[in-house]
Amino acid sequence: MSLDTRPTHLPEGALPWLHEIGRLIGRWALRPAFRLRLRGLHRVPRTGPVVLVANHSSMVEPQVIFGMLPRRAVFLVKAEMFTGLAGRGLRAIGQIPVRRGEVDRTPLTTAVGVLRAGGLVGVFPEGTRGAGDVAAAEQGAAWLVRSSGAVVLPVATRGTRRPEGSGRRFRPVVDVLVGEPFELPVGKGRTGLTEATEALRARLADLVRELDATRGPTRAAMDEKDSGSHD
Repeated sequence: MSLDTRPTHLPEGALPWLHEIGRLIGRWALRPAFRLRLRGLHRVPRTGPVVLVANHSSMVEPQVIFGMLPRRAVFLVKAEMFTGLAGRGLRAIGQIPVRRGEVDRTPLTTAVGVLRAGGLVGVFPEGTRGAGDVAAAEQGAAWLVRSSGAVVLPVATRGTRRPEGSGRRFRPVVDVLVGEPFELPVGKGRTGLTEATEALRARLADLVRELDATRGPTRAAMDEKDSGSHD
């Protein structure tokens, strides 16, 4: 799988060459610790604006998804990560800081600029790092779709978080399933955002359930123990 080295689709000030190094690190750095199973990569649109949405239960998923995508990706990352050398590195590879629970259009406006240039922006719509189910979702992804006309690409992940009470795991299986991209109609006002966000959440939850069904009864039981009841 070749890397997309085109010098576009990144926020202003990002360093394309460093972005490519970051992708290589994301692709290979975690392989000694996890057995990665990636399915559906052929569904990733190679061109055009895309809003990627994924469930989120640990800090591993963003790195895995960022590295495995066959094109450049800009993610909305919690602002707390943008401190010191790590923060400068995240900015240099084009990631966008966002403060949860605060009204700040700056990161979303930056993301819209990336999308309108034909880029891919990744969002974890649960809002906070939780159990990896999709019981609730914030409205940022729907707002990005409405502002840019991007298609939505759902991505489900399982296996990154150790269930409470379990022992240390040796190279656990981490599954990533890319769903079919779809268009998301977003109506006007808050009502339009709310309805579109619920539709997006339901599609992502369905994909997580589809992935659970492929992981086998033992791993599915561990996922269930980890995340509590499914939506």
